[in-house]
Amino acid sequence: MGYEILPTCAGRAFPVCYRDQFPVTEKLIYLNHAGVAPLCRRAVEAMQFLAGDCWHYGSFHYDQWLAAYDGFRVAAARLINARPSEIAMVKNTSEGIATVALGLDWKAGDKIVAFAEEFPANYFPWKRLEAKGVTVEWLGFRAPLEEIERAARGARLLAISFVQYLSGYRADLDAIGEICRLQGCLFLVDAIQGLGAFPLDVRRSNIHFLAADGHKWLLGPEGCGIFYIRDDVQDQVEPVEFGWTNVAGYNDYASRDMTLRPDAGRYECGTLNTIGCYGLRAAMEFLLEVGVERIASQVQALGDQIAAGVAALGCEVLGERTPQTGAGIVSFRKEGIDSRLIVRKLKDQGIAAAPRQGWVRMSPHFYLTSEEIARVLSCLTNLPG
Repeated sequence: MGYEILPTCAGRAFPVCYRDQFPVTEKLIYLNHAGVAPLCRRAVEAMQFLAGDCWHYGSFHYDQWLAAYDGFRVAAARLINARPSEIAMVKNTSEGIATVALGLDWKAGDKIVAFAEEFPANYFPWKRLEAKGVTVEWLGFRAPLEEIERAARGARLLAISFVQYLSGYRADLDAIGEICRLQGCLFLVDAIQGLGAFPLDVRRSNIHFLAADGHKWLLGPEGCGIFYIRDDVQDQVEPVEFGWTNVAGYNDYASRDMTLRPDAGRYECGTLNTIGCYGLRAAMEFLLEVGVERIASQVQALGDQIAAGVAALGCEVLGERTPQTGAGIVSFRKEGIDSRLIVRKLKDQGIAAAPRQGWVRMSPHFYLTSEEIARVLSCLTNLPG
């Protein structure tokens, strides 16, 4: 794969033992993993290996590319407790969601449950279906389970984010999945803001569809993501992009048989982003090695530290964090101060955050330390007001 297996963390404190995977720590305190995360060293080395190999040999080692695709499916499946046959490699989260939105045979009068404050990738596809006579019941992202259960009655599909992109609210996927199971409702999860940082089990949560790009909490490259589609619903979703690799006999260029591949590969239209697949596979294998449960505990603690710290400085924190609903995203604002000015001030001091809709959004990953968060809070102490 072009990278070396890391030594164990035996005798070294977590998460410091993984700091050498993130040279960004030598330059910045990086709190924008909900935007675009720094690549982990594993991903970089894997992509460098392929670039060098292709530079010197072209596609001479194409068999290794095929093995990397298989390894990608295996790693993604392990990460979410799926089968490799249920994993497709896609460009991004939007492509995965759009595949479901466009690929299901919608009828006028069908009902969808969606959430009004979603990122546009999980909002626009459902909004467009309204023009076809599909009814969309829009809920708030903090809707209680009782309201979700009521809305799901008679619904064909429910679509929600694992973690809401602005507030950092982490949905109870197990409970919502059980509601969908009881109501006979398909369940789609936009997992981009939680996958890699918090455990997710598609079997336990009764998830039918899941999409997540690699460039946030998965610590991989942009332009490469995973699309999970449960094996028993694949025949319900038509491929919306159709090319030479959607079909079972794609290796036979003379064949005109359009029988679909018998697995999620039927949603892969043409040549894959091979270098991205190398990088994201390596990043996922790295996260599996570290342990997502361990990562979740650290991410939650860092988020809690930020939320408590900025509240103590007189800032308003968006939403209420609990051990069940908190995640890696914390958004806050200070009355009378433009969030962009705060982000600029932090940037001047080597701290990366993001302005979002009038809020300052911070999103730490597991390799950061509580001491670094304390330094960030110290930099915020001189805000006026």
